[in-house]
Amino acid sequence: MKHALEELRQSAEEKIRSARTADEFHAIRTKYLGRKGYLTELLRQLKDVRPEDRPVIGKLSNDIKNYIAGAIEKAVADLEEKRKKAALEREKIDVTLPGRKIPYGSLHPITRVMDEICDVFARLGFSAVEGPEVELDYYNFEALNIPKDHPARDMQDTFYIGDDVVLRTHTSPVQIRVMEKQRPPVRIICPGKVYRPDSDISHTPMFHQVEGLLVDRNVTFGDLKGVLTFFVEKIFGDDIAIRFRPSYFPFTEPSAEVDIQCVICKGEGCRVCSQTGWLEILGAGMVDPALYRFVDYDPTEVSGFAFGLGVERVAMLKYGISDIRLFFENDLRFLNQF
Repeated sequence: MKHALEELRQSAEEKIRSARTADEFHAIRTKYLGRKGYLTELLRQLKDVRPEDRPVIGKLSNDIKNYIAGAIEKAVADLEEKRKKAALEREKIDVTLPGRKIPYGSLHPITRVMDEICDVFARLGFSAVEGPEVELDYYNFEALNIPKDHPARDMQDTFYIGDDVVLRTHTSPVQIRVMEKQRPPVRIICPGKVYRPDSDISHTPMFHQVEGLLVDRNVTFGDLKGVLTFFVEKIFGDDIAIRFRPSYFPFTEPSAEVDIQCVICKGEGCRVCSQTGWLEILGAGMVDPALYRFVDYDPTEVSGFAFGLGVERVAMLKYGISDIRLFFENDLRFLNQF
C-alpha cells in the first residue's frame, strides 16, 4: 500500500511537470484527487491493511494528497504569473515615444461664413432670431404681401406639405412673427435653412439665408445703403467696389439688388461674371407699407428696410468656389482646405 502511494505521487509529479495549460492542470487534479480519482480508489483498499498500519498509511495518503494539490496550485499560479508578464510586455507603453497627435475637427465653410455674417451685423446692433422651417403659407407668403394669386409666388418654387403648410422658401416669415410680438424699434437678422425645388451647380434644394430687418422712426434708404456697404466691406475687404441696382421684391418698395466687383477678374470681365465685371450678392429695399397692416404698425409713424442674402453664394464668392454642391458632398479633400 505504501509503495503504491509513492508510485502515485511520482506519477502525479511527472504529469504536473509536463502540463502546460490551466485545463491540463485541472484535468490532473480531477484524475488524481477527484471523487473517482486514483487516490480515492487506492484508499478504498485501506480496509485490507492491518489495523496497526492504518494510521501510518492514512497520514501518508493525506500528505500525498496535500502535496499534489499544493504542486498543482503552485504550477497554476506560476502559469498565471507568466501570462500576466507576457501581457504586460505586449501592452506596455514606451513613455519615451512622442505622443500621438489627435486630429482636430474644424467648422464647415458654410458655418464659418454664417458666423462671420452674423458677427458683422451683431456689431451693428442686430439680434439673431430663429423660426420654424415648416411654415404656414400665411407667414411665408400672405403676410409678406404675396397673396395666393400673386405672380411673385412663381419667383420661389415651393415644397408644399399641405394646402397651407410649406417648407419655408426664405427666412422672412421670422420677421413677421417678431413684429407681431414686438413694437418698434426692431433690429433683427434671421439666419437659417430654406428650401426650394431647384438643383444645379449654383442651386441646391436646401440652402442657407440670412435676412435682416430694421424698423424704427425716420429710417431711410441711406441707412440701408450704409449698413449694407459696411457689411460688404467687412466680408470682402475695404477695397471692394459696390453698386445698388433697382429691382423688384413684393415685400419692399423701392427695392434694389446689391452687386460687388467680380472677385475673380477684379472687374475686368470673365466667365464667372458674364463679362460684366459685377456679381450679384443680395437683395434689399425699404419695407412696403402694406406689410405693416399685418402686424398692426402705423406706416405714418415708422419706416424700415429689409435685406436678404444666400450664405452659400457669399461663401462661393469669398472662397472662389464654382460649384455649390461641393458644400454638401462631404469630400474631405475639399473640407480640409478650410
